[in-house]
Amino acid sequence: MIRKLGIKLPGGIEPEEFDFFHSMIFSEEFRATGCYGYGDGLFGGQSIGFPPLLKFGSDELIQRIAPDILLGKKRICLAVSEPYAGSDVAQIKARARMDENGDFIVSGVKKWITGGMFSDYFTTLVATDQGHSMMLVERDDESLSTRALKTSYSMAAGTAYVEYDDCKVPKTNVIGKVGNGFMYAMSNFNVERWGMVCSGNRLSRLMVEACFKWAMQRKIFGKRLIDQPVIRFKLAQMAAEVEAVHSLLEDVTFQMNNSTEKEINKLLAGPIALMKYKQTRVAQLCSDNACQILGGRGLTRSGMGVMVEKFQRSQKMQAILGGSEEILADFAMRQAVKAYPKEAKL
Repeated sequence: MIRKLGIKLPGGIEPEEFDFFHSMIFSEEFRATGCYGYGDGLFGGQSIGFPPLLKFGSDELIQRIAPDILLGKKRICLAVSEPYAGSDVAQIKARARMDENGDFIVSGVKKWITGGMFSDYFTTLVATDQGHSMMLVERDDESLSTRALKTSYSMAAGTAYVEYDDCKVPKTNVIGKVGNGFMYAMSNFNVERWGMVCSGNRLSRLMVEACFKWAMQRKIFGKRLIDQPVIRFKLAQMAAEVEAVHSLLEDVTFQMNNSTEKEINKLLAGPIALMKYKQTRVAQLCSDNACQILGGRGLTRSGMGVMVEKFQRSQKMQAILGGSEEILADFAMRQAVKAYPKEAKL
C-alpha cells in the first residue's frame, strides 16, 4: 500500500522489507532519550490510530487520508477508551446514528486518548444499531473538541479528553464494515501491546544503565556502591529480568514476522498479553530498585537522577494502557484454556 501511495521509507528500506524487527529497533532507539511522553506525542497516537485505517479502510479512504499522515502533514490517533469503558471495550457508550443520507452522526466522549490534542483524525470506535463500528472522525472545531488531561507521566503525549457533539461522519469514512468495529479494535490491540513492550523494556534497560553508572562512581562508608553486596543484588535482579523480557520479545517478534495476521490474532494474542504483563511487572521492580540505589537523586526532577525520577512517574501507566495487568493476565490464561486439548490428563 505504501508503495502505491508513492511514499519512500527512510534508510532506503523497501516497504516490503520493513518488518516487526525494524519497528522494534525504531521504538527502542526512540525511547533511549528516557522521555516516554515525548515519544508518545510524536508517534504513539499514530502507531495505534493509523493501522486500522490501512488494514480495513477502503481504497478511496486510504488514498485520501494516508499520504498526508505518512508525510507528517496530518496526525491521527485511536479513540476507544471512555470514562465508562477502559479495558472493558464492549461497554463503550459513544454512539453513531445514521441519517437519511446514509451518513452518520457521532455523539459521546472519549478519554485518555494519546496524541488527541495534536490529531486531525480520530479512529473512533462507536456503537451503532448494527453493532460496534469504527469510523474516521475528522477534527471540527464546532462539533469535535479536545482538552488536555494532566497525566502523571508527561503533557508531551498530548493525552486528551475528546467530545463529539453531533459530528457529521460521511459514510465513506466508515472503516471496514459497519458492525465489525469490535473485531478491528481487538486485532489492533495485539500489535499495540507488542509495541508497548518494545518501548517499556527499553526504558527499564535505561534504569539498569543509570544505576550501574551511579553505583560505580558513588562512594558511601568509604566504598563504592558497587562494592556493597545488596546493591549488586539489586542490579542483578534488574538486569536478569530486563534481559528475560527482551529475549521473550525477540522470540515473539520472530514469530510475528513469520505469521499471517490471522495466525497472530489466533496464536499469539495470549503470549503477547502475558509478555506485556511480565514487562510491566519488571518495570515496577526496576523503578523501585533504581529509586533505592539513587536515593534522593531518584526523587529529584533535575540533575543526575532525572531519568529515574521520570521513570517513577511514567512506569505505572504502562501497567494500565493497552489493557490493565489483571485483564491481560486473565486473558492470556483464557486463551490457553481455549486451546487446551480436552483429552489431556495428568
